[in-house]
Amino acid sequence: MFEWMAWTLPVAVFFTCIVLMLVGMTVWEIKSPTTLRKGWLPMATTRGDRLFIGLLLAAYVNLVFVGLGEKMVGWFGLEQEPSVWISFVVSMALLALVMRKG
Repeated sequence: MFEWMAWTLPVAVFFTCIVLMLVGMTVWEIKSPTTLRKGWLPMATTRGDRLFIGLLLAAYVNLVFVGLGEKMVGWFGLEQEPSVWISFVVSMALLALVMRKG
Protein backbone atom coordinates (compact mmCIF):
# COMPACT_ATOMS: atom_id res chain seq x y z
CA MET A 1 0.00 0.00 0.00
CA PHE A 2 2.78 2.46 0.88
CA GLU A 3 5.44 1.11 -1.49
CA TRP A 4 5.25 4.23 -3.68
CA MET A 5 6.79 6.39 -0.95
CA ALA A 6 10.32 6.32 0.42
CA TRP A 7 9.52 5.66 4.07
CA THR A 8 12.72 6.57 5.82
CA LEU A 9 12.81 7.11 9.57
CA PRO A 10 12.73 10.94 9.31
CA VAL A 11 9.73 10.82 6.95
CA ALA A 12 7.86 8.44 9.26
CA VAL A 13 8.63 10.62 12.31
CA PHE A 14 7.52 13.77 10.45
CA PHE A 15 4.16 12.28 9.44
CA THR A 16 3.65 10.70 12.87
CA CYS A 17 4.16 14.13 14.44
CA ILE A 18 1.59 15.63 12.09
CA VAL A 19 -0.99 12.96 12.96
CA LEU A 20 -0.34 13.39 16.69
CA MET A 21 -0.69 17.18 16.36
CA LEU A 22 -4.01 16.83 14.54
CA VAL A 23 -5.35 14.44 17.18
CA GLY A 24 -4.12 16.70 19.98
CA MET A 25 -5.60 19.81 18.37
CA THR A 26 -8.96 18.04 17.93
CA VAL A 27 -9.09 17.05 21.59
CA TRP A 28 -7.96 20.54 22.66
CA GLU A 29 -10.66 22.16 20.49
CA ILE A 30 -13.36 19.92 21.98
CA LYS A 31 -12.22 20.65 25.55
CA SER A 32 -11.57 24.39 25.05
CA PRO A 33 -13.03 26.08 21.95
CA THR A 34 -10.66 28.59 20.38
CA THR A 35 -11.11 32.30 19.80
CA LEU A 36 -9.52 34.62 17.27
CA ARG A 37 -6.39 36.41 18.43
CA LYS A 38 -3.84 38.71 16.84
CA GLY A 39 -0.17 37.82 17.12
CA TRP A 40 2.69 38.84 14.82
CA LEU A 41 0.98 37.23 11.84
CA PRO A 42 -0.74 39.89 9.69
CA MET A 43 -4.23 38.57 10.55
CA ALA A 44 -6.27 37.32 13.48
CA THR A 45 -6.00 33.53 13.70
CA THR A 46 -7.33 30.58 15.64
CA ARG A 47 -5.22 27.66 16.87
CA GLY A 48 -6.21 25.66 13.81
CA ASP A 49 -5.18 28.49 11.48
CA ARG A 50 -1.79 28.75 13.17
CA LEU A 51 -1.31 24.96 12.98
CA PHE A 52 -2.07 25.00 9.25
CA ILE A 53 0.30 27.92 8.61
CA GLY A 54 2.98 26.28 10.73
CA LEU A 55 2.64 22.95 8.91
CA LEU A 56 2.96 24.72 5.57
CA LEU A 57 6.12 26.46 6.77
CA ALA A 58 7.49 23.16 8.08
CA ALA A 59 6.90 21.50 4.72
CA TYR A 60 8.60 24.35 2.87
CA VAL A 61 11.61 24.27 5.21
CA ASN A 62 12.03 20.53 4.66
CA LEU A 63 11.63 20.81 0.89
CA VAL A 64 14.16 23.63 0.65
CA PHE A 65 16.61 21.74 2.84
CA VAL A 66 16.33 18.58 0.73
CA GLY A 67 16.58 20.61 -2.48
CA LEU A 68 19.69 22.47 -1.35
CA GLY A 69 21.37 19.48 0.35
CA GLU A 70 23.81 18.80 -2.49
CA LYS A 71 24.67 22.47 -2.86
CA MET A 72 25.40 22.74 0.87
CA VAL A 73 28.19 20.21 0.43
CA GLY A 74 29.97 22.62 -1.91
CA TRP A 75 29.06 25.80 -0.07
CA PHE A 76 30.25 24.63 3.34
CA GLY A 77 32.90 22.11 2.27
CA LEU A 78 31.11 19.15 3.86
CA GLU A 79 32.04 15.52 3.21
CA GLN A 80 28.41 14.47 2.79
CA GLU A 81 24.96 16.03 2.67
CA PRO A 82 23.71 17.36 6.01
CA SER A 83 21.23 15.20 7.91
CA VAL A 84 17.54 15.79 7.32
CA TRP A 85 17.13 15.74 11.09
CA ILE A 86 18.45 19.30 11.03
CA SER A 87 15.56 20.47 8.86
CA PHE A 88 13.13 18.46 10.99
CA VAL A 89 14.26 20.21 14.18
CA VAL A 90 14.22 23.64 12.48
CA SER A 91 10.75 23.07 11.03
CA MET A 92 9.30 21.88 14.36
CA ALA A 93 10.85 24.88 16.14
CA LEU A 94 9.31 27.18 13.53
CA LEU A 95 5.95 25.44 13.97
CA ALA A 96 6.15 25.90 17.75
CA LEU A 97 6.99 29.60 17.27
CA VAL A 98 4.00 30.15 14.98
CA MET A 99 1.69 28.28 17.36
CA ARG A 100 2.90 30.27 20.38
CA LYS A 101 3.45 33.79 19.03
CA GLY A 102 1.58 33.85 15.70
